[in-house]
Amino acid sequence: MEIQIDPHTFERAEERGTNEDEIKDVINTRFSIPAKYEKIGSTTINKKEKA
Repeated sequence: MEIQIDPHTFERAEERGTNEDEIKDVINTRFSIPAKYEKIGSTTINKKEKA
């Protein structure tokens, strides 16, 4: 499946410290979580390497 991300989304992603690869990862591997105002959010679990 081809994922198309509009320029506004890239601008907001940069403001929030993320990038295209992370956006696509969430789209492809997400699971739903409850959010405010009866909406549904999405998240993934990232394993970070220990420093």
